[in-house]
Amino acid sequence: MRGNKFCFDLRYLLVVAALAFIYIQMRLFVTQSEYADRLAAAIEAENHCTSQTRLLIDKISQQQGRVVALEEQMKRQDQECRQLRALVQDLESKGIKKLIGNVQMPVAAVVVMACSRSDYLEKTIKSILKYQTSVASKYPLFISQDGSNPDVRKLALSYDQLTYMQHLDFEPVHTERPGELVAYYKIARHYKWALDQLFHKHNFSRVIILEDDMEIAADFFDYFEAGATLLDRDKSIMAISSWNDNGQRQFVQDPYALYRSDFFPGLGWMLSKSTWSELSPKWPKAYWDDWLRLKENHRGRQFIRPEVCRTYNFGEHGSSLGQFFKQYLEPIKLNDVQVDWKSMDLSYLLEDNYVKHFGDLVKKAKPIHGADAVLKAFNIDGDVRIQYRDQLDFEDIARQFGIFEEWKDGVPRAAYKGIVVFRFQTSRRVFLIAPDSLQQLGVEDT
Repeated sequence: MRGNKFCFDLRYLLVVAALAFIYIQMRLFVTQSEYADRLAAAIEAENHCTSQTRLLIDKISQQQGRVVALEEQMKRQDQECRQLRALVQDLESKGIKKLIGNVQMPVAAVVVMACSRSDYLEKTIKSILKYQTSVASKYPLFISQDGSNPDVRKLALSYDQLTYMQHLDFEPVHTERPGELVAYYKIARHYKWALDQLFHKHNFSRVIILEDDMEIAADFFDYFEAGATLLDRDKSIMAISSWNDNGQRQFVQDPYALYRSDFFPGLGWMLSKSTWSELSPKWPKAYWDDWLRLKENHRGRQFIRPEVCRTYNFGEHGSSLGQFFKQYLEPIKLNDVQVDWKSMDLSYLLEDNYVKHFGDLVKKAKPIHGADAVLKAFNIDGDVRIQYRDQLDFEDIARQFGIFEEWKDGVPRAAYKGIVVFRFQTSRRVFLIAPDSLQQLGVEDT
C-alpha cells in the first residue's frame, strides 16, 4: 500500500511538474510573441522615421534649390532695376516729354529693332529722321533695344526726336535643336515684347517695324499711309511691306507698281493691332519671319509689296551672318522717285479686284515653252509667261534668270497664286507660273 501511495504521489508530482512546464512554455511563447510584435513595430517605426527623414532631407534640398533660384532671380531683378533707374535719371536730366502724349491719331508708330550695332543704328536713324521730322505727329519714332549695349543705349538717348525702349531679358535660352543660333530665339522674344508694348501698352492701331540696318526711301511714309487705308478696308491683307525680294536693279523699273503676295516679305512692314492680337499669344520661340510664312498662320491672307523697294538693307554683318547679302541684298534698288500716293487709286489691290487685274496682266503675256527660256524671253517684245512643273523646275528657271530660288511652305518668294513676276532687262515682265495658276486666276490657257 505504502509503495502504491508513493507511486501515486510521484505521478501526481510529475503531472504537476508537466503542467507547470507547459504553463511556463506557454508564457514564454506569449512573451516571445509580444516581444516579436514590439520588435516588428519598432522596426516599422524606425523605417517610417527613416523614410520621413529622407523626405525631410529632400524637401530641404528642394527648398535650398528654390532659395538659390530666388537669389539668382533677385540678382537679375536688382540688375534690371539699376538699369531702369539709370534710364529714368537720364530721361529726367534731359527733361524729355513723352512724345506719345502730344500725338493725335497717328497713322502708325515706327519702331527700329536694335541690339548691339550702334554704327548701323546711327545710319538708320539719320535716314529715318531725314523724312520723318516733317510728319512726326503721324509717325512717332521708337527705338527698341534688346539688351544693354551701352553704345546703342547712349546713341538712342541722344536723340530728342524719338522714344527709347529697352528689353532686358535674363531668362536662359534653350534651343530646340542642337547647333541653332541663340540669337534667333532672342530676336523672337524681343519682337514679341516690343510689339506688345506698342500695341497694348501705348495702344497704337498700327506699327511699322524696321531693323537697325535699313535706309528708307523719300516716299516711305506716304507709301505706308496709303497702305494703312488698304489694311483697314481689306481684311484679306495681313500686312503692308516696303520690300520686294526680287527688287534688284535688273528686275525692277516701275516705282508706281504694287502687288499682292502670298509670301511674307518682311524688312520694313506694317501690321495692325487686330492682327497682332491674333499672333501675339502664339508667337514662336524663334524664326518668327519664317513662322509668318506658314499657311497655318497667314491663313490665306496676303501681303502688299512694291515693285521697287522703299527700304534698303545694308546690314552685311548680323545674326544671319551675311547670308544672301552680296547676291540678293546689296543689288537692291531703293526707290528714288517721289510718288504722290495720295493721288493714286489703289482699289485694284483689293481682293475682289486684284484677281481680275492680275489675271489680265498674265493673260496678255506671251507663253514661252521649251528650253532656253532666258534667251527666248530676251528676244520677245512685251510681257512673257513661263510655266514651271514643280519646285525643282522653278528653281532651275529662277537660277537662269538670277532671281530668288527659295520656297517656304510650298510658296516661292514674292509669289501670288504660284506666280512670280519680275522685269527682265527692259520694261517687259516675266511671269513664272505654276501648273494651276491660270485656273486660280480664272484665265484660259491659250
